[in-house]
Amino acid sequence: MMKKNLLALILTLAMALSLAACGGGDAPADSAGSGNSGEAPSAETQEPADSGSGDKKVYEVGISQFVTHDALDAATQGFIAAMNDKLGEDGWHYDLQNAANDPATCSTIANSFVSKNVDLIMANATPAVQAAATATGDIPILGTSVTEYGVAFNIENFSGTLGTNVSGTSDLAPLDQQAEMIKEWYPDAKTVGLLYCSNEANSQYQVDTVQGFLEGMGYTCTQYAFTDSNDVAAVCQTAADASDVLYIPTDNTAASNTPIIDNICHGTIPVFCGEEGICAGCGIATLSISYYDIGYKTGEMAAQILTE
Repeated sequence: MMKKNLLALILTLAMALSLAACGGGDAPADSAGSGNSGEAPSAETQEPADSGSGDKKVYEVGISQFVTHDALDAATQGFIAAMNDKLGEDGWHYDLQNAANDPATCSTIANSFVSKNVDLIMANATPAVQAAATATGDIPILGTSVTEYGVAFNIENFSGTLGTNVSGTSDLAPLDQQAEMIKEWYPDAKTVGLLYCSNEANSQYQVDTVQGFLEGMGYTCTQYAFTDSNDVAAVCQTAADASDVLYIPTDNTAASNTPIIDNICHGTIPVFCGEEGICAGCGIATLSISYYDIGYKTGEMAAQILTE
Protein backbone atom coordinates (compact mmCIF):
# COMPACT_ATOMS: atom_id res chain seq x y z
CA MET A 1 0.00 0.00 0.00
CA MET A 2 1.31 3.46 -0.84
CA LYS A 3 2.59 5.40 2.15
CA LYS A 4 0.76 8.51 3.29
CA ASN A 5 3.49 10.91 2.16
CA LEU A 6 3.06 9.60 -1.39
CA LEU A 7 -0.70 9.75 -1.08
CA ALA A 8 -0.55 13.52 -0.88
CA LEU A 9 1.26 13.97 -4.17
CA ILE A 10 -1.82 14.52 -6.31
CA LEU A 11 -4.85 16.70 -6.00
CA THR A 12 -6.27 16.23 -9.47
CA LEU A 13 -8.36 18.99 -10.99
CA ALA A 14 -11.53 18.15 -12.87
CA MET A 15 -10.79 17.14 -16.42
CA ALA A 16 -13.76 17.64 -18.75
CA LEU A 17 -15.44 21.02 -18.90
CA SER A 18 -18.91 21.16 -20.33
CA LEU A 19 -21.09 24.09 -21.29
CA ALA A 20 -24.70 23.12 -20.65
CA ALA A 21 -27.79 25.12 -21.43
CA CYS A 22 -30.56 23.85 -19.19
CA GLY A 23 -34.30 24.23 -19.07
CA GLY A 24 -36.16 27.50 -18.95
CA GLY A 25 -35.43 31.04 -20.14
CA ASP A 26 -34.16 32.25 -23.48
CA ALA A 27 -30.66 30.81 -23.14
CA PRO A 28 -28.85 29.38 -26.17
CA ALA A 29 -29.85 25.81 -26.95
CA ASP A 30 -26.36 24.31 -27.40
CA SER A 31 -25.31 21.85 -24.73
CA ALA A 32 -22.54 19.40 -24.14
CA GLY A 33 -22.42 17.36 -20.98
CA SER A 34 -21.07 14.14 -19.61
CA GLY A 35 -24.43 12.40 -19.74
CA ASN A 36 -23.54 10.41 -16.65
CA SER A 37 -26.07 10.64 -13.89
CA GLY A 38 -28.43 8.45 -11.98
CA GLU A 39 -29.45 7.73 -8.46
CA ALA A 40 -26.90 6.11 -6.21
CA PRO A 41 -28.35 3.83 -3.56
CA SER A 42 -28.30 5.09 0.01
CA ALA A 43 -26.40 2.00 1.11
CA GLU A 44 -24.97 -0.82 -0.95
CA THR A 45 -22.49 -3.60 -0.40
CA GLN A 46 -20.94 -5.25 -3.41
CA GLU A 47 -21.41 -8.99 -3.24
CA PRO A 48 -18.10 -10.86 -3.26
CA ALA A 49 -17.37 -12.62 -6.53
CA ASP A 50 -15.66 -15.98 -6.81
CA SER A 51 -12.25 -15.16 -8.20
CA GLY A 52 -11.22 -18.79 -8.47
CA SER A 53 -7.93 -18.07 -6.69
CA GLY A 54 -7.47 -18.18 -2.96
CA ASP A 55 -4.14 -16.32 -3.24
CA LYS A 56 -5.47 -13.16 -4.87
CA LYS A 57 -5.70 -10.06 -2.71
CA VAL A 58 -9.23 -8.68 -2.58
CA TYR A 59 -9.32 -5.07 -1.40
CA GLU A 60 -12.01 -3.69 0.89
CA VAL A 61 -13.09 -0.11 0.14
CA GLY A 62 -15.54 2.06 2.03
CA ILE A 63 -17.42 4.68 -0.01
CA SER A 64 -19.00 7.54 1.92
CA GLN A 65 -21.34 9.76 -0.14
CA PHE A 66 -22.67 12.87 1.56
CA VAL A 67 -26.07 13.04 -0.13
CA THR A 68 -27.92 11.73 -3.17
CA HIS A 69 -28.01 14.05 -6.17
CA ASP A 70 -26.92 13.77 -9.80
CA ALA A 71 -23.39 15.15 -9.43
CA LEU A 72 -22.32 13.04 -6.46
CA ASP A 73 -24.08 9.98 -7.87
CA ALA A 74 -22.10 10.36 -11.11
CA ALA A 75 -18.82 10.68 -9.20
CA THR A 76 -19.55 7.49 -7.27
CA GLN A 77 -20.47 5.68 -10.48
CA GLY A 78 -17.25 6.83 -12.13
CA PHE A 79 -15.21 5.64 -9.15
CA ILE A 80 -16.80 2.19 -9.20
CA ALA A 81 -16.34 1.90 -12.96
CA ALA A 82 -12.64 2.77 -12.75
CA MET A 83 -12.03 0.32 -9.90
CA ASN A 84 -13.76 -2.43 -11.86
CA ASP A 85 -11.69 -1.59 -14.93
CA LYS A 86 -8.40 -1.53 -13.02
CA LEU A 87 -8.88 -4.30 -10.45
CA GLY A 88 -11.71 -6.36 -11.90
CA GLU A 89 -15.02 -6.84 -10.15
CA ASP A 90 -13.55 -9.78 -8.25
CA GLY A 91 -10.51 -7.76 -7.14
CA TRP A 92 -12.27 -5.54 -4.64
CA HIS A 93 -15.38 -5.21 -2.51
CA TYR A 94 -17.06 -1.94 -1.61
CA ASP A 95 -19.45 -0.77 1.07
CA LEU A 96 -21.34 2.29 -0.18
CA GLN A 97 -23.00 4.40 2.52
CA ASN A 98 -24.99 7.61 2.08
CA ALA A 99 -25.13 10.22 4.86
CA ALA A 100 -28.41 11.77 3.62
CA ASN A 101 -27.03 15.32 3.91
CA ASP A 102 -26.10 14.93 7.58
CA PRO A 103 -22.46 15.68 8.56
CA ALA A 104 -22.88 13.73 11.81
CA THR A 105 -23.78 10.65 9.81
CA CYS A 106 -20.59 11.13 7.78
CA SER A 107 -18.67 10.70 11.02
CA THR A 108 -20.61 7.56 11.91
CA ILE A 109 -19.92 6.10 8.47
CA ALA A 110 -16.21 6.96 8.62
CA ASN A 111 -15.83 5.43 12.06
CA SER A 112 -17.55 2.25 10.88
CA PHE A 113 -15.09 1.96 8.01
CA VAL A 114 -12.19 2.42 10.42
CA SER A 115 -13.56 -0.29 12.72
CA LYS A 116 -13.77 -2.63 9.71
CA ASN A 117 -10.15 -1.75 8.85
CA VAL A 118 -10.93 -1.14 5.19
CA ASP A 119 -8.00 -0.74 2.83
CA LEU A 120 -9.14 2.66 1.51
CA ILE A 121 -11.93 5.19 2.01
CA MET A 122 -13.43 7.13 -0.88
CA ALA A 123 -15.17 10.23 0.51
CA ASN A 124 -17.57 11.92 -1.89
CA ALA A 125 -18.04 15.64 -1.01
CA THR A 126 -16.42 17.92 1.54
CA PRO A 127 -18.27 16.82 4.73
CA ALA A 128 -17.48 13.19 3.91
CA VAL A 129 -13.75 13.77 3.45
CA GLN A 130 -13.59 15.98 6.57
CA ALA A 131 -15.21 13.23 8.64
CA ALA A 132 -12.95 10.55 7.22
CA ALA A 133 -9.83 12.60 7.96
CA THR A 134 -10.98 13.04 11.55
CA ALA A 135 -11.65 9.32 11.91
CA THR A 136 -8.26 8.04 10.74
CA GLY A 137 -4.75 9.23 10.02
CA ASP A 138 -3.62 5.85 8.72
CA ILE A 139 -6.10 4.49 6.19
CA PRO A 140 -5.68 6.12 2.77
CA ILE A 141 -8.51 8.57 2.02
CA LEU A 142 -9.38 9.85 -1.44
CA GLY A 143 -11.84 12.70 -1.70
CA THR A 144 -13.84 13.68 -4.73
CA SER A 145 -16.40 16.42 -5.45
CA VAL A 146 -14.37 18.67 -3.13
CA THR A 147 -13.96 22.18 -4.51
CA GLU A 148 -10.93 23.43 -2.59
CA TYR A 149 -9.04 21.23 -0.12
CA GLY A 150 -7.35 24.19 1.51
CA VAL A 151 -10.77 25.63 2.35
CA ALA A 152 -12.10 22.24 3.46
CA PHE A 153 -9.24 21.80 5.92
CA ASN A 154 -8.79 25.47 6.82
CA ILE A 155 -5.26 25.68 5.43
CA GLU A 156 -3.97 29.13 4.57
CA ASN A 157 -1.72 29.48 1.53
CA PHE A 158 -2.61 25.95 0.45
CA SER A 159 0.13 24.53 -1.78
CA GLY A 160 -1.88 21.73 -3.38
CA THR A 161 -0.84 18.89 -1.07
CA LEU A 162 -2.07 18.11 2.42
CA GLY A 163 0.91 16.08 3.66
CA THR A 164 -1.42 13.55 5.30
CA ASN A 165 -3.27 10.37 4.35
CA VAL A 166 -5.77 12.47 2.33
CA SER A 167 -5.62 13.18 -1.38
CA GLY A 168 -8.16 13.19 -4.19
CA THR A 169 -9.80 15.14 -6.98
CA SER A 170 -11.35 18.59 -7.12
CA ASP A 171 -14.57 19.75 -8.75
CA LEU A 172 -13.53 23.40 -8.94
CA ALA A 173 -15.09 24.88 -12.08
CA PRO A 174 -13.73 27.95 -13.91
CA LEU A 175 -15.47 30.55 -11.76
CA ASP A 176 -14.20 33.48 -13.81
CA GLN A 177 -15.74 31.97 -16.94
CA GLN A 178 -19.02 31.34 -15.15
CA ALA A 179 -19.13 35.04 -14.26
CA GLU A 180 -18.29 35.94 -17.86
CA MET A 181 -21.20 33.79 -19.00
CA ILE A 182 -23.62 35.86 -16.93
CA LYS A 183 -22.16 39.03 -18.42
CA GLU A 184 -22.44 37.65 -21.96
CA TRP A 185 -26.06 36.54 -21.61
CA TYR A 186 -27.40 39.33 -19.38
CA PRO A 187 -25.22 42.40 -19.95
CA ASP A 188 -28.03 44.78 -18.95
CA ALA A 189 -28.76 43.13 -15.60
CA LYS A 190 -27.88 45.20 -12.56
CA THR A 191 -28.15 42.88 -9.56
CA VAL A 192 -27.00 39.30 -9.03
CA GLY A 193 -28.14 37.23 -6.07
CA LEU A 194 -25.68 34.58 -4.89
CA LEU A 195 -27.66 31.67 -3.38
CA TYR A 196 -25.85 29.05 -1.31
CA CYS A 197 -25.71 27.04 1.93
CA SER A 198 -23.77 28.78 4.70
CA ASN A 199 -22.80 25.42 6.24
CA GLU A 200 -20.75 24.44 3.18
CA ALA A 201 -17.34 26.12 3.34
CA ASN A 202 -16.59 25.55 -0.31
CA SER A 203 -19.89 27.13 -1.32
CA GLN A 204 -18.87 30.25 0.58
CA TYR A 205 -15.51 30.17 -1.18
CA GLN A 206 -17.17 29.99 -4.59
CA VAL A 207 -19.69 32.79 -4.05
CA ASP A 208 -16.99 35.05 -2.60
CA THR A 209 -14.82 34.41 -5.67
CA VAL A 210 -17.61 34.83 -8.20
CA GLN A 211 -18.79 37.99 -6.43
CA GLY A 212 -15.38 39.53 -6.94
CA PHE A 213 -15.47 38.78 -10.66
CA LEU A 214 -19.03 40.07 -11.07
CA GLU A 215 -18.46 43.26 -9.12
CA GLY A 216 -15.45 43.91 -11.34
CA MET A 217 -17.87 43.79 -14.26
CA GLY A 218 -20.15 46.37 -12.66
CA TYR A 219 -22.84 44.16 -11.11
CA THR A 220 -24.22 44.72 -7.62
CA CYS A 221 -24.05 41.38 -5.80
CA THR A 222 -25.80 40.21 -2.64
CA GLN A 223 -25.24 36.89 -0.89
CA TYR A 224 -28.32 34.95 0.21
CA ALA A 225 -27.45 32.05 2.50
CA PHE A 226 -29.71 29.28 3.72
CA THR A 227 -28.59 27.05 6.58
CA ASP A 228 -30.26 23.79 5.50
CA SER A 229 -33.15 22.45 3.46
CA ASN A 230 -35.71 23.96 5.83
CA ASP A 231 -35.10 27.56 4.79
CA VAL A 232 -34.23 27.11 1.10
CA ALA A 233 -37.66 28.29 -0.07
CA ALA A 234 -37.79 31.43 2.06
CA VAL A 235 -34.22 32.52 1.24
CA CYS A 236 -34.65 31.74 -2.46
CA GLN A 237 -37.85 33.79 -2.63
CA THR A 238 -36.10 36.76 -1.02
CA ALA A 239 -33.21 36.46 -3.45
CA ALA A 240 -35.50 36.14 -6.47
CA ASP A 241 -37.53 39.19 -5.46
CA ALA A 242 -34.44 41.38 -5.09
CA SER A 243 -32.27 40.23 -8.03
CA ASP A 244 -32.16 40.34 -11.82
CA VAL A 245 -30.12 37.11 -12.02
CA LEU A 246 -29.31 34.34 -9.55
CA TYR A 247 -26.09 32.32 -9.27
CA ILE A 248 -25.79 29.02 -7.37
CA PRO A 249 -22.36 27.39 -6.88
CA THR A 250 -21.68 23.68 -6.60
CA ASP A 251 -23.68 23.26 -3.39
CA ASN A 252 -25.00 19.96 -2.05
CA THR A 253 -28.01 21.43 -0.26
CA ALA A 254 -29.05 23.40 -3.33
CA ALA A 255 -28.57 20.30 -5.48
CA SER A 256 -30.91 18.38 -3.20
CA ASN A 257 -33.58 21.08 -3.39
CA THR A 258 -33.68 22.06 -7.05
CA PRO A 259 -37.46 21.44 -7.36
CA ILE A 260 -38.08 24.08 -4.69
CA ILE A 261 -35.75 26.57 -6.36
CA ASP A 262 -37.22 25.87 -9.78
CA ASN A 263 -40.77 26.34 -8.50
CA ILE A 264 -39.83 29.85 -7.34
CA CYS A 265 -37.59 30.93 -10.21
CA HIS A 266 -38.83 29.17 -13.34
CA GLY A 267 -40.08 31.68 -15.87
CA THR A 268 -39.39 34.53 -13.45
CA ILE A 269 -35.63 34.93 -13.02
CA PRO A 270 -32.65 33.30 -14.79
CA VAL A 271 -30.52 31.01 -12.63
CA PHE A 272 -26.89 30.25 -13.50
CA CYS A 273 -25.41 27.23 -11.78
CA GLY A 274 -22.04 25.87 -10.76
CA GLU A 275 -22.69 22.37 -12.07
CA GLU A 276 -24.83 20.48 -14.54
CA GLY A 277 -27.06 18.60 -12.09
CA ILE A 278 -28.26 21.78 -10.39
CA CYS A 279 -28.65 23.41 -13.78
CA ALA A 280 -30.83 20.56 -15.05
CA GLY A 281 -33.06 20.95 -12.00
CA CYS A 282 -33.53 24.71 -11.80
CA GLY A 283 -31.13 26.66 -14.03
CA ILE A 284 -30.65 27.94 -17.54
CA ALA A 285 -26.90 27.45 -18.01
CA THR A 286 -23.65 26.28 -16.50
CA LEU A 287 -20.00 25.88 -17.40
CA SER A 288 -19.15 22.79 -15.43
CA ILE A 289 -17.00 19.70 -15.12
CA SER A 290 -17.86 16.03 -15.55
CA TYR A 291 -18.44 14.45 -12.15
CA TYR A 292 -18.29 11.01 -13.68
CA ASP A 293 -14.81 11.83 -14.99
CA ILE A 294 -13.48 13.08 -11.66
CA GLY A 295 -14.95 10.01 -9.96
CA TYR A 296 -13.28 7.81 -12.56
CA LYS A 297 -9.95 9.57 -12.01
CA THR A 298 -10.34 9.03 -8.25
CA GLY A 299 -10.89 5.34 -8.90
CA GLU A 300 -7.72 5.17 -10.99
CA MET A 301 -5.82 6.82 -8.14
CA ALA A 302 -7.33 4.36 -5.64
CA ALA A 303 -6.30 1.34 -7.73
CA GLN A 304 -2.76 2.69 -7.96
CA ILE A 305 -2.55 3.30 -4.21
CA LEU A 306 -3.85 -0.17 -3.39
CA THR A 307 -1.61 -2.07 -5.76
CA GLU A 308 1.73 -0.27 -5.36
